[in-house]
Amino acid sequence: MVNALGIDVEEWYHLCGVNMPTDMSEKYESRVEASTEKMLRILERLQTKATFFVLGVVAERFPGLVRQIDESGHEIASHGYRHLEIYKHTKESFKEDLTKSLDVLQGITSKPVLGYRAPGFSMTRSTLWVIDVLVEKKIQYDCSIFPIHHPRFGFPGAPRVIFRVRPELVEVPPATVRFLGENFPVAGGAFLRFFPYRLLKSTVEKLNRQSIVVNSFLHVREIDPEQRKLKLPFKRALSHYWGLKEAQEKFENLLADFQFAPICKVIKDGRF
Repeated sequence: MVNALGIDVEEWYHLCGVNMPTDMSEKYESRVEASTEKMLRILERLQTKATFFVLGVVAERFPGLVRQIDESGHEIASHGYRHLEIYKHTKESFKEDLTKSLDVLQGITSKPVLGYRAPGFSMTRSTLWVIDVLVEKKIQYDCSIFPIHHPRFGFPGAPRVIFRVRPELVEVPPATVRFLGENFPVAGGAFLRFFPYRLLKSTVEKLNRQSIVVNSFLHVREIDPEQRKLKLPFKRALSHYWGLKEAQEKFENLLADFQFAPICKVIKDGRF
């Protein structure tokens, strides 16, 4: 079965749920070019194509990096312009942020941007107005609804499988598994770093046997264990930095053991 793979392209200091200065590029070194190029080499070696959700401020600063991703045969999608959760926006400011992101990305690649993922999976029941904006801006699929309970995000009760929010908009939720009546996240980000690979592999196999497409994701900073550590509250630091040294090996094993493709291709092929 072909699963979906999304890569978030953002700096190591782009965090949600922490009160950080809006623009940290003048204070901290950039590591996004090196980590993204490392990701591209991994994907090339394992003969895998992915969707890259590129943050607008990164694309604006490093247009050559966006072209490199595009010319390598991967899909370019939007991660917004600023790394700001949806629920911190008004409808007007979100529209402005998305528009700026699309203008930057499409200006670099001269290709339409079909997909969007919110920083921090921050589409909730209180921000469903986002759907109107996505449809207006010709976005064809979204990956922002995470059907789990979480202190900072989550949309409990939302479908766990790919579904249509509107006739013109498909939702592709991150992979979850049912356990004791609850949804638990797997195979992406901190959840990939936390769990042993044997458990990850068996979970993906189980979901695929159920004909469920696994939407896996990783941030490019998660294969950069040498990044500087920010001073964060204990729980936030644990979730952000735990397992960084093992993340690349787990990710490579996942790509070797299962088939993955860009999200636009999974949708186009009707694999849901």
